[in-house]
Amino acid sequence: MVNPAIIPNALTVGRMFTVPPLVWLLLQGYYGWALGLVIAASLSDLLDGWLARRFGWKSRFGGYADPLADKMLMVASYLTLAALGYLPWWLVALVLLRDLVIVIGGLIYHWAFEPVVAAPTQLSRFNTVCQVVLVWYVMIALAGLPLPTGPVPVLIGLVAVMAVVTLVQYVWIWSFKAVEVSRARKASD
Repeated sequence: MVNPAIIPNALTVGRMFTVPPLVWLLLQGYYGWALGLVIAASLSDLLDGWLARRFGWKSRFGGYADPLADKMLMVASYLTLAALGYLPWWLVALVLLRDLVIVIGGLIYHWAFEPVVAAPTQLSRFNTVCQVVLVWYVMIALAGLPLPTGPVPVLIGLVAVMAVVTLVQYVWIWSFKAVEVSRARKASD
Protein backbone atom coordinates (compact mmCIF):
# COMPACT_ATOMS: atom_id res chain seq x y z
CA MET A 1 0.00 0.00 0.00
CA VAL A 2 1.19 3.50 -0.83
CA ASN A 3 1.90 5.79 2.11
CA PRO A 4 -0.67 8.63 1.93
CA ALA A 5 1.99 11.05 3.25
CA ILE A 6 3.29 11.01 -0.31
CA ILE A 7 0.56 13.51 -1.26
CA PRO A 8 1.61 16.38 1.03
CA ASN A 9 5.25 15.47 0.40
CA ALA A 10 4.70 15.73 -3.37
CA LEU A 11 3.14 19.16 -2.90
CA THR A 12 6.17 20.21 -0.83
CA VAL A 13 8.63 18.97 -3.47
CA GLY A 14 6.56 20.71 -6.14
CA ARG A 15 6.91 23.94 -4.16
CA MET A 16 10.68 23.48 -4.17
CA PHE A 17 10.59 23.19 -7.96
CA THR A 18 8.82 26.56 -8.22
CA VAL A 19 11.94 28.39 -7.02
CA PRO A 20 13.89 28.49 -10.34
CA PRO A 21 10.86 29.57 -12.41
CA LEU A 22 10.01 32.23 -9.83
CA VAL A 23 13.51 33.70 -9.99
CA TRP A 24 13.47 33.59 -13.81
CA LEU A 25 10.03 35.25 -14.01
CA LEU A 26 11.13 38.04 -11.67
CA LEU A 27 14.40 38.60 -13.52
CA GLN A 28 12.58 38.74 -16.85
CA GLY A 29 10.05 41.25 -15.53
CA TYR A 30 7.04 38.91 -15.72
CA TYR A 31 5.79 40.14 -12.37
CA GLY A 32 2.17 39.07 -12.84
CA TRP A 33 3.22 35.52 -13.63
CA ALA A 34 5.66 35.54 -10.70
CA LEU A 35 2.86 36.67 -8.40
CA GLY A 36 0.62 33.89 -9.74
CA LEU A 37 3.35 31.34 -9.09
CA VAL A 38 3.82 32.63 -5.52
CA ILE A 39 0.06 32.41 -4.95
CA ALA A 40 0.02 28.82 -6.27
CA ALA A 41 3.00 27.89 -4.08
CA SER A 42 1.30 29.43 -1.04
CA LEU A 43 -1.91 27.53 -1.73
CA SER A 44 0.06 24.28 -2.05
CA ASP A 45 1.72 25.04 1.29
CA LEU A 46 -1.67 25.51 2.93
CA LEU A 47 -3.00 22.34 1.29
CA ASP A 48 -0.08 20.11 2.24
CA GLY A 49 -0.20 21.36 5.83
CA TRP A 50 -3.93 20.81 6.03
CA LEU A 51 -3.67 17.29 4.59
CA ALA A 52 -0.86 16.37 6.98
CA ARG A 53 -2.79 17.63 10.01
CA ARG A 54 -6.32 16.60 9.00
CA PHE A 55 -5.53 13.04 7.94
CA GLY A 56 -2.36 12.45 9.93
CA TRP A 57 -0.35 12.18 6.71
CA LYS A 58 2.82 13.30 8.40
CA SER A 59 6.28 12.02 7.71
CA ARG A 60 9.79 12.68 8.87
CA PHE A 61 10.64 13.84 5.34
CA GLY A 62 7.74 16.30 5.36
CA GLY A 63 8.78 17.63 8.75
CA TYR A 64 12.12 18.69 7.28
CA ALA A 65 11.15 19.36 3.66
CA ASP A 66 8.15 21.63 4.29
CA PRO A 67 10.04 24.35 6.20
CA LEU A 68 12.95 23.93 3.77
CA ALA A 69 10.65 24.56 0.80
CA ASP A 70 9.22 27.64 2.51
CA LYS A 71 12.71 28.93 3.29
CA MET A 72 13.89 28.29 -0.28
CA LEU A 73 11.02 30.36 -1.68
CA MET A 74 11.56 33.16 0.82
CA VAL A 75 15.33 33.35 0.34
CA ALA A 76 15.01 33.23 -3.45
CA SER A 77 12.36 35.97 -3.35
CA TYR A 78 14.41 38.22 -1.06
CA LEU A 79 17.65 37.74 -3.03
CA THR A 80 15.97 38.32 -6.39
CA LEU A 81 13.98 41.35 -5.25
CA ALA A 82 17.18 42.83 -3.77
CA ALA A 83 19.09 42.14 -7.01
CA LEU A 84 16.34 44.01 -8.87
CA GLY A 85 16.57 46.92 -6.42
CA TYR A 86 13.19 46.45 -4.75
CA LEU A 87 14.55 45.39 -1.35
CA PRO A 88 17.67 46.69 0.39
CA TRP A 89 20.66 44.36 0.55
CA TRP A 90 21.20 45.09 4.22
CA LEU A 91 17.75 43.65 4.98
CA VAL A 92 18.46 40.50 2.99
CA ALA A 93 21.78 40.10 4.81
CA LEU A 94 20.06 40.55 8.19
CA VAL A 95 17.34 38.01 7.38
CA LEU A 96 19.90 35.48 6.11
CA LEU A 97 22.21 36.07 9.08
CA ARG A 98 19.36 35.40 11.48
CA ASP A 99 18.52 32.11 9.78
CA LEU A 100 22.16 31.08 9.54
CA VAL A 101 22.83 31.74 13.23
CA ILE A 102 19.70 29.81 14.21
CA VAL A 103 20.60 26.82 12.02
CA ILE A 104 24.24 26.71 13.14
CA GLY A 105 23.18 27.16 16.77
CA GLY A 106 20.66 24.34 16.39
CA LEU A 107 23.30 22.04 14.93
CA ILE A 108 25.77 22.84 17.72
CA TYR A 109 23.07 22.26 20.34
CA HIS A 110 22.12 18.97 18.67
CA TRP A 111 25.71 17.71 18.59
CA ALA A 112 26.77 19.00 22.01
CA PHE A 113 23.66 18.54 24.14
CA GLU A 114 20.63 16.70 22.79
CA PRO A 115 18.41 16.42 19.73
CA VAL A 116 16.67 19.65 18.83
CA VAL A 117 12.90 19.63 18.78
CA ALA A 118 12.07 22.55 16.52
CA ALA A 119 9.28 24.61 18.00
CA PRO A 120 8.82 28.06 16.52
CA THR A 121 7.85 30.73 18.99
CA GLN A 122 4.92 33.08 18.49
CA LEU A 123 7.39 35.89 17.77
CA SER A 124 9.09 33.73 15.17
CA ARG A 125 5.75 33.02 13.51
CA PHE A 126 5.05 36.75 13.47
CA ASN A 127 8.51 37.32 11.97
CA THR A 128 7.65 34.90 9.16
CA VAL A 129 4.33 36.65 8.56
CA CYS A 130 6.14 40.01 8.33
CA GLN A 131 8.65 38.61 5.83
CA VAL A 132 5.89 37.09 3.70
CA VAL A 133 3.75 40.23 3.78
CA LEU A 134 6.71 42.33 2.61
CA VAL A 135 7.43 40.02 -0.34
CA TRP A 136 3.77 39.82 -1.27
CA TYR A 137 3.33 43.59 -1.02
CA VAL A 138 6.31 44.27 -3.26
CA MET A 139 5.27 41.59 -5.77
CA ILE A 140 1.65 42.80 -5.90
CA ALA A 141 2.90 46.33 -6.58
CA LEU A 142 5.30 45.04 -9.26
CA ALA A 143 2.42 43.14 -10.89
CA GLY A 144 0.73 46.50 -11.43
CA LEU A 145 -1.95 46.44 -8.80
CA PRO A 146 -2.41 49.89 -7.27
CA LEU A 147 -0.87 49.94 -3.83
CA PRO A 148 0.49 52.90 -1.88
CA THR A 149 4.29 52.83 -1.55
CA GLY A 150 4.28 54.22 2.01
CA PRO A 151 3.94 50.84 3.75
CA VAL A 152 7.09 49.40 2.14
CA PRO A 153 9.58 51.27 4.40
CA VAL A 154 7.43 50.40 7.42
CA LEU A 155 7.38 46.73 6.43
CA ILE A 156 11.15 46.78 5.84
CA GLY A 157 11.67 48.25 9.31
CA LEU A 158 9.31 45.72 10.87
CA VAL A 159 11.08 42.79 9.18
CA ALA A 160 14.45 44.12 10.37
CA VAL A 161 13.29 44.59 13.96
CA MET A 162 11.64 41.17 14.06
CA ALA A 163 14.75 39.50 12.63
CA VAL A 164 16.87 40.95 15.44
CA VAL A 165 14.29 40.33 18.19
CA THR A 166 13.67 36.70 17.18
CA LEU A 167 17.40 36.03 16.80
CA VAL A 168 18.01 37.29 20.35
CA GLN A 169 15.02 35.28 21.57
CA TYR A 170 16.28 32.02 20.04
CA VAL A 171 19.84 32.55 21.30
CA TRP A 172 18.46 33.24 24.78
CA ILE A 173 16.12 30.21 24.81
CA TRP A 174 18.63 27.71 23.48
CA SER A 175 21.50 29.05 25.60
CA PHE A 176 19.32 28.64 28.68
CA LYS A 177 18.42 25.08 27.62
CA ALA A 178 22.11 24.29 27.06
CA VAL A 179 22.94 25.50 30.58
CA GLU A 180 20.11 23.37 32.02
CA VAL A 181 21.31 20.25 30.18
CA SER A 182 24.89 20.88 31.30
CA ARG A 183 23.79 21.25 34.93
CA ALA A 184 21.70 18.08 34.72
CA ARG A 185 24.68 16.17 33.29
CA LYS A 186 26.99 17.42 36.04
CA ALA A 187 24.44 16.56 38.72
CA SER A 188 24.10 13.00 37.40
CA ASP A 189 27.90 12.45 37.30
